[in-house]
Amino acid sequence: MVESNNKPGLDEIRQRIDSLDTQIQKLIDQRARIALEVRASKGTLDGGVDYYRPEREAQVLRAVIERNHGPLNDSVMLRLFREIMSACLAQQEPLKIAYLGPEGTFTQQAVYRQFGHSVQAIPQRSIEDVFLQVQGGEVDFGVVPVENSTQGMVTHTLDMFLNAEVKICAEVELRIHQHLLTQARSLGGIERVYAHAQSLAQCKHWLKANLPEVETIAVSSNAEAVRRIRSTPEAAAIAGRHAAEVYNVPVLFGNIEDHVDNTTRFLVLGRKLLEPSGDDKTTLLVAGQDGPGALFRLLEPLARHGVNMNRIESRPSRQGRWDYVFFIDVDGHYSDESLGGVLAELEGEARMVRILGSYPRAVLGRMPGDQQA
Repeated sequence: MVESNNKPGLDEIRQRIDSLDTQIQKLIDQRARIALEVRASKGTLDGGVDYYRPEREAQVLRAVIERNHGPLNDSVMLRLFREIMSACLAQQEPLKIAYLGPEGTFTQQAVYRQFGHSVQAIPQRSIEDVFLQVQGGEVDFGVVPVENSTQGMVTHTLDMFLNAEVKICAEVELRIHQHLLTQARSLGGIERVYAHAQSLAQCKHWLKANLPEVETIAVSSNAEAVRRIRSTPEAAAIAGRHAAEVYNVPVLFGNIEDHVDNTTRFLVLGRKLLEPSGDDKTTLLVAGQDGPGALFRLLEPLARHGVNMNRIESRPSRQGRWDYVFFIDVDGHYSDESLGGVLAELEGEARMVRILGSYPRAVLGRMPGDQQA
Protein backbone atom coordinates (compact mmCIF):
# COMPACT_ATOMS: atom_id res chain seq x y z
CA MET A 1 0.00 0.00 0.00
CA VAL A 2 1.26 3.43 -0.98
CA GLU A 3 1.45 5.90 1.91
CA SER A 4 -0.06 9.32 1.26
CA ASN A 5 2.29 12.27 1.57
CA ASN A 6 0.59 15.16 3.38
CA LYS A 7 3.66 17.37 3.53
CA PRO A 8 3.07 20.84 1.99
CA GLY A 9 4.60 21.41 -1.40
CA LEU A 10 7.30 24.01 -2.09
CA ASP A 11 4.87 26.32 -3.89
CA GLU A 12 2.52 26.33 -0.91
CA ILE A 13 5.39 27.10 1.49
CA ARG A 14 6.53 29.99 -0.72
CA GLN A 15 2.99 31.40 -0.80
CA ARG A 16 2.88 31.35 2.99
CA ILE A 17 6.24 33.17 3.13
CA ASP A 18 5.00 35.76 0.64
CA SER A 19 1.87 36.33 2.70
CA LEU A 20 3.91 36.78 5.89
CA ASP A 21 6.31 39.16 4.12
CA THR A 22 3.36 41.31 3.07
CA GLN A 23 2.04 41.42 6.63
CA ILE A 24 5.49 42.23 8.06
CA GLN A 25 5.98 45.08 5.60
CA LYS A 26 2.55 46.55 6.40
CA LEU A 27 3.30 46.42 10.11
CA ILE A 28 6.69 48.10 9.63
CA ASP A 29 4.99 50.85 7.61
CA GLN A 30 2.46 51.26 10.40
CA ARG A 31 5.24 51.47 13.00
CA ALA A 32 7.04 54.13 10.97
CA ARG A 33 3.88 56.25 10.75
CA ILE A 34 3.36 55.97 14.51
CA ALA A 35 6.99 57.00 15.06
CA LEU A 36 6.24 60.18 13.10
CA GLU A 37 3.21 60.79 15.31
CA VAL A 38 5.39 60.43 18.42
CA ARG A 39 7.84 62.95 17.07
CA ALA A 40 5.07 65.38 16.12
CA SER A 41 3.55 65.09 19.61
CA LYS A 42 6.84 66.31 21.13
CA GLY A 43 6.68 69.59 19.24
CA THR A 44 9.72 71.55 18.09
CA LEU A 45 12.95 69.77 19.01
CA ASP A 46 16.58 70.81 18.89
CA GLY A 47 17.60 67.67 17.05
CA GLY A 48 17.98 63.91 17.29
CA VAL A 49 19.24 64.16 20.85
CA ASP A 50 15.70 65.13 21.92
CA TYR A 51 13.77 62.33 20.23
CA TYR A 52 16.20 59.41 20.60
CA ARG A 53 15.81 58.04 24.12
CA PRO A 54 18.33 55.31 25.05
CA GLU A 55 16.35 54.34 28.15
CA ARG A 56 13.19 53.77 26.09
CA GLU A 57 15.10 51.77 23.46
CA ALA A 58 16.60 49.57 26.18
CA GLN A 59 13.09 48.79 27.47
CA VAL A 60 11.91 47.84 23.98
CA LEU A 61 14.92 45.57 23.35
CA ARG A 62 14.57 43.83 26.71
CA ALA A 63 10.97 43.04 25.76
CA VAL A 64 12.22 41.58 22.45
CA ILE A 65 14.42 39.14 24.37
CA GLU A 66 11.60 38.20 26.75
CA ARG A 67 9.28 37.43 23.81
CA ASN A 68 11.85 35.49 21.83
CA HIS A 69 11.42 31.71 21.85
CA GLY A 70 13.41 30.90 18.69
CA PRO A 71 14.33 29.62 16.25
CA LEU A 72 16.24 32.91 15.73
CA ASN A 73 18.63 33.61 18.61
CA ASP A 74 18.42 36.73 20.78
CA SER A 75 21.30 38.48 19.02
CA VAL A 76 19.63 38.18 15.61
CA MET A 77 16.28 39.41 16.95
CA LEU A 78 17.95 42.38 18.66
CA ARG A 79 19.71 43.32 15.43
CA LEU A 80 16.49 43.15 13.41
CA PHE A 81 14.52 45.32 15.83
CA ARG A 82 17.40 47.77 16.25
CA GLU A 83 17.49 48.34 12.49
CA ILE A 84 13.71 48.82 12.33
CA MET A 85 13.88 51.37 15.15
CA SER A 86 16.85 53.09 13.50
CA ALA A 87 15.05 53.41 10.17
CA CYS A 88 11.90 54.76 11.81
CA LEU A 89 13.84 57.40 13.75
CA ALA A 90 15.74 58.51 10.66
CA GLN A 91 12.69 59.34 8.53
CA GLN A 92 13.21 63.09 8.77
CA GLU A 93 16.82 63.45 9.85
CA PRO A 94 19.31 60.73 10.82
CA LEU A 95 21.16 60.94 14.10
CA LYS A 96 24.71 62.29 13.89
CA ILE A 97 27.11 60.05 15.79
CA ALA A 98 30.80 60.88 16.30
CA TYR A 99 33.11 57.93 16.87
CA LEU A 100 36.80 57.12 17.14
CA GLY A 101 37.78 56.54 13.52
CA PRO A 102 38.80 56.07 10.85
CA GLU A 103 36.16 54.01 9.06
CA GLY A 104 36.44 50.32 9.82
CA THR A 105 37.25 50.51 13.54
CA PHE A 106 35.59 48.43 16.23
CA THR A 107 34.15 51.69 17.56
CA GLN A 108 32.26 52.12 14.30
CA GLN A 109 30.84 48.63 14.80
CA ALA A 110 29.75 49.71 18.28
CA VAL A 111 27.92 52.68 16.72
CA TYR A 112 25.90 50.35 14.50
CA ARG A 113 25.33 47.92 17.38
CA GLN A 114 23.76 50.72 19.44
CA PHE A 115 22.05 52.89 16.82
CA GLY A 116 21.55 50.70 13.74
CA HIS A 117 22.76 51.68 10.27
CA SER A 118 20.27 54.52 9.61
CA VAL A 119 22.55 57.09 11.22
CA GLN A 120 25.26 59.44 10.04
CA ALA A 121 28.43 57.98 11.56
CA ILE A 122 31.16 60.63 11.62
CA PRO A 123 34.74 59.42 12.25
CA GLN A 124 37.03 61.47 14.49
CA ARG A 125 40.81 61.38 14.75
CA SER A 126 40.93 61.04 18.54
CA ILE A 127 38.88 60.29 21.65
CA GLU A 128 39.26 63.95 22.60
CA ASP A 129 37.68 65.02 19.31
CA VAL A 130 34.65 62.81 20.00
CA PHE A 131 34.17 64.47 23.40
CA LEU A 132 34.51 67.94 21.89
CA GLN A 133 32.02 67.20 19.09
CA VAL A 134 29.42 66.07 21.63
CA GLN A 135 30.09 68.90 24.08
CA GLY A 136 29.88 71.52 21.35
CA GLY A 137 26.59 70.18 19.98
CA GLU A 138 28.09 69.35 16.58
CA VAL A 139 26.70 65.81 16.85
CA ASP A 140 23.86 64.18 18.76
CA PHE A 141 25.94 61.48 20.46
CA GLY A 142 29.46 60.09 20.51
CA VAL A 143 30.90 56.60 21.00
CA VAL A 144 34.30 55.87 22.58
CA PRO A 145 35.98 52.72 23.95
CA VAL A 146 36.39 52.59 27.72
CA GLU A 147 37.41 49.07 28.72
CA ASN A 148 38.65 45.76 27.35
CA SER A 149 38.09 42.50 29.21
CA THR A 150 41.75 41.46 28.87
CA GLN A 151 43.65 44.76 28.68
CA GLY A 152 41.70 46.86 31.18
CA MET A 153 40.62 50.50 31.07
CA VAL A 154 41.16 53.00 28.26
CA THR A 155 42.61 55.66 30.54
CA HIS A 156 42.42 58.48 27.99
CA THR A 157 38.63 58.12 27.90
CA LEU A 158 38.46 58.38 31.70
CA ASP A 159 40.76 61.40 31.75
CA MET A 160 38.53 63.29 29.31
CA PHE A 161 35.69 63.27 31.85
CA LEU A 162 37.74 65.45 34.21
CA ASN A 163 37.02 68.59 32.19
CA ALA A 164 34.44 67.70 29.51
CA GLU A 165 30.78 68.63 30.03
CA VAL A 166 29.23 65.42 28.71
CA LYS A 167 27.11 62.63 30.16
CA ILE A 168 27.14 58.86 29.69
CA CYS A 169 23.89 57.82 28.00
CA ALA A 170 24.46 54.13 27.28
CA GLU A 171 27.03 51.36 27.21
CA VAL A 172 27.76 48.91 24.40
CA GLU A 173 29.53 45.58 24.78
CA LEU A 174 31.12 44.15 21.63
CA ARG A 175 32.75 40.74 21.33
CA ILE A 176 36.09 41.44 19.65
CA HIS A 177 37.45 39.00 17.07
CA GLN A 178 40.89 39.89 15.75
CA HIS A 179 42.00 38.78 12.29
CA LEU A 180 45.32 38.83 10.45
CA LEU A 181 44.82 40.78 7.21
CA THR A 182 47.43 40.76 4.46
CA GLN A 183 48.02 40.52 0.74
CA ALA A 184 50.68 37.89 1.44
CA ARG A 185 49.79 34.32 0.55
CA SER A 186 51.42 32.79 3.64
CA LEU A 187 52.94 33.70 6.99
CA GLY A 188 56.39 33.28 5.50
CA GLY A 189 55.89 36.35 3.31
CA ILE A 190 55.15 38.70 6.24
CA GLU A 191 57.93 40.95 7.58
CA ARG A 192 55.99 43.28 9.89
CA VAL A 193 52.56 43.57 11.52
CA TYR A 194 50.70 46.82 12.18
CA ALA A 195 47.91 47.23 14.74
CA HIS A 196 46.68 49.33 17.61
CA ALA A 197 48.71 48.67 20.76
CA GLN A 198 45.71 47.06 22.49
CA SER A 199 45.17 44.64 19.61
CA LEU A 200 48.85 43.69 19.60
CA ALA A 201 48.53 42.94 23.31
CA GLN A 202 45.33 40.93 22.78
CA CYS A 203 47.11 38.73 20.23
CA LYS A 204 50.61 38.57 21.73
CA HIS A 205 50.62 34.79 22.33
CA TRP A 206 49.41 34.04 18.81
CA LEU A 207 52.03 36.38 17.34
CA LYS A 208 54.77 34.81 19.45
CA ALA A 209 53.77 31.32 18.34
CA ASN A 210 53.24 32.06 14.65
CA LEU A 211 55.31 35.16 13.78
CA PRO A 212 58.06 35.22 16.42
CA GLU A 213 60.64 37.09 14.31
CA VAL A 214 58.28 39.60 12.72
CA GLU A 215 58.42 43.29 13.71
CA THR A 216 55.22 44.60 15.35
CA ILE A 217 54.37 48.28 14.90
CA ALA A 218 51.74 50.09 16.97
CA VAL A 219 49.59 52.66 15.12
CA SER A 220 46.64 54.90 16.05
CA SER A 221 43.94 52.36 15.10
CA ASN A 222 43.48 48.99 13.46
CA ALA A 223 41.74 50.65 10.53
CA GLU A 224 44.83 52.83 10.02
CA ALA A 225 46.91 49.64 10.12
CA VAL A 226 44.84 48.12 7.31
CA ARG A 227 45.09 51.31 5.25
CA ARG A 228 48.88 51.14 5.49
CA ILE A 229 49.20 47.57 4.23
CA ARG A 230 46.64 47.60 1.40
CA SER A 231 49.32 47.60 -1.30
CA THR A 232 52.22 46.21 0.74
CA PRO A 233 52.29 42.40 0.39
CA GLU A 234 55.14 41.94 2.87
CA ALA A 235 53.12 43.58 5.67
CA ALA A 236 50.05 42.52 7.66
CA ALA A 237 47.53 44.19 9.95
CA ILE A 238 45.43 43.03 12.87
CA ALA A 239 41.84 44.21 12.61
CA GLY A 240 38.20 43.17 12.51
CA ARG A 241 36.38 41.67 9.54
CA HIS A 242 34.58 44.98 8.98
CA ALA A 243 37.93 46.67 8.26
CA ALA A 244 38.83 43.85 5.87
CA GLU A 245 35.63 44.55 3.92
CA VAL A 246 36.00 48.34 3.99
CA TYR A 247 39.58 48.30 2.69
CA ASN A 248 39.32 45.13 0.59
CA VAL A 249 42.21 43.27 2.22
CA PRO A 250 41.99 39.45 2.56
CA VAL A 251 41.87 37.69 5.92
CA LEU A 252 44.72 35.18 6.12
CA PHE A 253 43.91 33.94 9.64
CA GLY A 254 40.78 34.60 11.65
CA ASN A 255 40.09 34.80 15.39
CA ILE A 256 43.71 35.17 16.47
CA GLU A 257 42.87 36.83 19.80
CA ASP A 258 44.36 35.01 22.80
CA HIS A 259 41.08 34.90 24.76
CA VAL A 260 37.85 33.66 23.16
CA ASP A 261 35.71 35.94 25.34
CA ASN A 262 37.66 39.07 24.38
CA THR A 263 35.12 41.90 24.79
CA THR A 264 35.34 45.69 24.65
CA ARG A 265 32.93 48.03 26.40
CA PHE A 266 32.09 51.35 24.77
CA LEU A 267 30.35 54.41 26.19
CA VAL A 268 27.71 56.48 24.40
CA LEU A 269 28.22 60.16 25.19
CA GLY A 270 25.46 62.76 25.24
CA ARG A 271 24.63 66.02 26.97
CA LYS A 272 21.75 65.10 29.28
CA LEU A 273 21.02 62.78 32.19
CA LEU A 274 18.44 60.13 31.36
CA GLU A 275 15.26 58.91 33.04
CA PRO A 276 15.34 55.40 34.60
CA SER A 277 15.02 52.42 32.26
CA GLY A 278 14.39 49.84 34.97
CA ASP A 279 17.86 48.22 34.83
CA ASP A 280 20.49 50.94 35.10
CA LYS A 281 24.05 51.68 36.09
CA THR A 282 25.46 54.95 37.40
CA THR A 283 29.01 56.25 37.00
CA LEU A 284 30.30 58.68 39.62
CA LEU A 285 33.42 60.84 39.63
CA VAL A 286 34.48 61.53 43.22
CA ALA A 287 37.46 62.94 45.11
CA GLY A 288 37.93 62.61 48.85
CA GLN A 289 39.30 64.96 51.46
CA ASP A 290 42.98 64.54 52.36
CA GLY A 291 43.84 62.34 55.31
CA PRO A 292 43.79 58.73 56.51
CA GLY A 293 40.77 56.66 55.53
CA ALA A 294 39.70 59.01 52.74
CA LEU A 295 38.77 56.21 50.32
CA PHE A 296 36.99 54.24 53.04
CA ARG A 297 34.81 57.24 53.83
CA LEU A 298 33.83 57.49 50.13
CA LEU A 299 32.92 53.81 49.84
CA GLU A 300 31.35 53.12 53.24
CA PRO A 301 28.01 54.82 52.39
CA LEU A 302 27.57 52.42 49.44
CA ALA A 303 27.64 49.40 51.74
CA ARG A 304 25.41 51.03 54.34
CA HIS A 305 22.72 51.90 51.77
CA GLY A 306 22.97 48.51 50.02
CA VAL A 307 24.31 49.88 46.73
CA ASN A 308 26.42 47.39 44.76
CA MET A 309 29.71 48.70 43.33
CA ASN A 310 30.82 47.14 40.03
CA ARG A 311 34.09 48.93 39.45
CA ILE A 312 36.45 51.56 40.82
CA GLU A 313 39.35 53.19 38.98
CA SER A 314 41.73 55.89 40.18
CA ARG A 315 43.26 58.54 37.94
CA PRO A 316 45.49 61.56 38.61
CA SER A 317 43.33 64.63 39.16
CA ARG A 318 45.82 66.92 37.36
CA GLN A 319 45.17 69.44 40.15
CA GLY A 320 48.20 68.65 42.26
CA ARG A 321 51.03 66.20 42.78
CA TRP A 322 49.82 62.74 43.93
CA ASP A 323 46.22 63.93 43.95
CA TYR A 324 43.71 61.40 42.62
CA VAL A 325 40.06 61.09 41.67
CA PHE A 326 37.97 57.92 41.55
CA PHE A 327 35.61 56.65 38.87
CA ILE A 328 32.98 54.42 40.49
CA ASP A 329 30.35 52.30 38.69
CA VAL A 330 27.38 51.23 40.79
CA ASP A 331 24.06 49.49 40.19
CA GLY A 332 20.95 51.64 40.00
CA HIS A 333 19.80 55.06 38.85
CA TYR A 334 20.79 58.29 40.55
CA SER A 335 17.11 58.96 41.33
CA ASP A 336 16.75 55.69 43.28
CA GLU A 337 16.17 56.21 46.98
CA SER A 338 19.19 54.14 48.02
CA LEU A 339 21.60 55.84 45.65
CA GLY A 340 20.11 59.22 46.51
CA GLY A 341 21.04 58.55 50.15
CA VAL A 342 24.61 57.73 49.13
CA LEU A 343 24.91 60.91 47.08
CA ALA A 344 23.58 63.03 49.94
CA GLU A 345 26.24 61.65 52.28
CA LEU A 346 29.02 62.03 49.72
CA GLU A 347 28.14 65.67 49.21
CA GLY A 348 29.10 66.28 52.82
CA GLU A 349 32.18 64.05 52.83
CA ALA A 350 33.80 64.33 49.40
CA ARG A 351 35.77 67.17 47.92
CA MET A 352 34.00 66.57 44.59
CA VAL A 353 31.03 64.49 43.48
CA ARG A 354 29.82 64.39 39.87
CA ILE A 355 27.22 62.13 38.28
CA LEU A 356 28.72 61.24 34.92
CA GLY A 357 25.60 59.37 33.92
CA SER A 358 22.82 56.97 34.86
CA TYR A 359 22.23 54.78 31.85
CA PRO A 360 20.72 51.43 30.77
CA ARG A 361 22.82 48.35 31.34
CA ALA A 362 23.96 46.89 28.01
CA VAL A 363 21.21 44.75 26.48
CA LEU A 364 22.81 41.45 25.54
CA GLY A 365 21.13 38.53 23.86
CA ARG A 366 22.56 35.01 23.95
CA MET A 367 24.51 33.94 20.88
CA PRO A 368 24.80 30.36 19.61
CA GLY A 369 27.37 28.59 21.77
CA ASP A 370 26.99 30.93 24.76
CA GLN A 371 26.58 29.20 28.07
CA GLN A 372 23.17 29.24 29.70
CA ALA A 373 22.98 31.48 32.78
